[in-house]
Amino acid sequence: MLTRTVKISNVTNLSDARYCAGMGVEMLGFSIDEDSPNYISPKKFEDICSWLAGVTLVAETAQSSAEAILLQLQQYPVHAVQVEDPGLLGYLKSELALPLILRISVDQYEADEIQSLLNRYEDAATHFLLESDQDAELSLNWLQILPSLAEEHPLLIGFGLDTDSAIIALNNLPENIGIALRGSEEIRPGYKDFGSMMDILEALEEQ
Repeated sequence: MLTRTVKISNVTNLSDARYCAGMGVEMLGFSIDEDSPNYISPKKFEDICSWLAGVTLVAETAQSSAEAILLQLQQYPVHAVQVEDPGLLGYLKSELALPLILRISVDQYEADEIQSLLNRYEDAATHFLLESDQDAELSLNWLQILPSLAEEHPLLIGFGLDTDSAIIALNNLPENIGIALRGSEEIRPGYKDFGSMMDILEALEEQ
């Protein structure tokens, strides 16, 4: 088992899904946006998930239309939904009996600016996923502020985890801070190099 909550985003193949589930990953995310390079069709989603048990399946979307999201979700029997537009949270919470994850790009905020955003949506979101589209580092400033943020809000950290020093630093953070990694394509069907994902998950295994 793993020492902290882990979410894998952008799962596109059975190799990632089965490996991560076997390692004790709690959440697997699948893009339901047809214009996303990581899009998973309802049929492929069903095929992958038929091999899984005991893992939370998350529909990931960047759409800004709540109606479009609800329509798409009819084809995906998931356990949770991840959105990027915080304005959707209130309506989706009223329409869905599912946990909601808010993805926040840290590229748009300084570490000390994010508290107010988390406070504003804490009643609607069950987790806040902090990621970067510009390969932001897990800087000393972030490492100093994350423990206090996590005391009030359920966090998943999904940026700056691609270096040995970041992994070491993360292991020194409170265990109530979860992490988020991203899936990748198979080299060929059934053959996969798990690379840094394997290193991080093995570093988080209970000894």
